[in-house]
Amino acid sequence: MKEIVKYGFTLGLICFISSSVLVAVHAVTAPKISQAREKGEQAALKEALPDCVDFKACMEDGKISYYRGVDSSGNLKGFVVISSGKGYSSDIQVMAGLNTNLEIINVKILSQDETPGLGSRVTSPEFLGQFKGKVADNFEGVQAISGATISSNAVIKPLKEKIANLKEKLQAK
Repeated sequence: MKEIVKYGFTLGLICFISSSVLVAVHAVTAPKISQAREKGEQAALKEALPDCVDFKACMEDGKISYYRGVDSSGNLKGFVVISSGKGYSSDIQVMAGLNTNLEIINVKILSQDETPGLGSRVTSPEFLGQFKGKVADNFEGVQAISGATISSNAVIKPLKEKIANLKEKLQAK
């Protein structure tokens, strides 16, 4: 009986020390991780709308609905939307920069974990370049990747819906 208490106490002490170390590591690394994430987000926004120097998040229901991009004078230059769709093996998160007429300037894949060499080709410049100049009402000419239509549609459909949703919001204002 004495040994069970001894082992229980030893195990409890090990658990306490381990969890204390984890809390300390989290406290030290959390601000750095948050800062790196924000820096990466700002770089992606800048890539989506290269002419903008500042981005203002527009919130809806406590979530970011879209970003407004402004130049150094504070003039509206465009919008950035982020959409997500279910691909063949993962969710594909897409960012698109739009001018004030809601025409696509740039498209960037933020995250995906599709099949290498097949579905992962949604990140290729050839596929993403098809979107330039398109508007939500007209995605004609955007060709899905042969053999990866699920992945392609996970980019095309949610992006089209997100831009159409933004158009409705802007017209309602």
